[in-house]
Amino acid sequence: MARTLRQVPYFMKTLFLFTKSDIKTTVIPVSSLAAASAPLVGLLRLPHVVFWVWFHVLQFDISNQCMDPDEDAKNKSDRPIPARRISLSQARLLRWLSVPLCWRLSAFYSVETVWASVALVALTLIYNELTAHRRHWIIRNVVNALGFGSFEVGATLIAGADPTRLDGIALCSVLASIGIFATTIHTQDFKDVDGDRSIGRRTIPIVFGEAARWTVIVPLCLWSLGLSVFWGLDAITGTVFTALAVFVGMLYLRAQSVHEYQVAFYWYNLWLSCAHILPGYCRLYSTPYYMKV
Repeated sequence: MARTLRQVPYFMKTLFLFTKSDIKTTVIPVSSLAAASAPLVGLLRLPHVVFWVWFHVLQFDISNQCMDPDEDAKNKSDRPIPARRISLSQARLLRWLSVPLCWRLSAFYSVETVWASVALVALTLIYNELTAHRRHWIIRNVVNALGFGSFEVGATLIAGADPTRLDGIALCSVLASIGIFATTIHTQDFKDVDGDRSIGRRTIPIVFGEAARWTVIVPLCLWSLGLSVFWGLDAITGTVFTALAVFVGMLYLRAQSVHEYQVAFYWYNLWLSCAHILPGYCRLYSTPYYMKV
């Protein structure tokens, strides 16, 4: 018994290491969107949202990291499988055990939340085991965006007072987020060009080379202007939000090294989190565009 108890912290750290890199890219942005869009029914509901998102990220990340352990051994050696904290066969077992646990967790809230979880598991299967992550960048971006949309639907249902439906603002925020991810998710690929090229991935930075830098600043600025109008931001808030997009885009235009792309990606996630909380601003201070026309 004492030996088993001593292994618990080791196991929990292993689970955390599977998801470590996605705390900033998925858990925080998705949780912030859910809290702002639902809106959050109370602070005590926030841990439910964060845990649901994190647990589904864990399901995705274990699946993903079972796909190319040799690549991780070269570029991301601190992950649990290359670090030998867990064997590949154990990780695969854990990956499939996590699926019914995700569905059971979702069932505590509503049938609709279960369907969001089912969609996310299916998209995980398509992206990883069915190798959409190695396909054309359009397929990869679309599957990524739909996956994030599934995260956001489930998290927003949990955050709100009624876990069986999304109101107009919540639905629009999820649809806008899917569009953002579909057109900007490749911001994460610039720092991974060498590893992606070595395994034959056809990402936007590889396909378009230097011109790919412009595929960041243009959509970021267009989304910033569009969201500022749609969510009814005042002039100062809209200007600051758009200026942040320009700043992020310039970081990508000027970046030359992996470290500089990593820094740019951190700033992109800040912009993304700001985009995700705009529905909360709208609920407090404005009216969405579709209700004005």
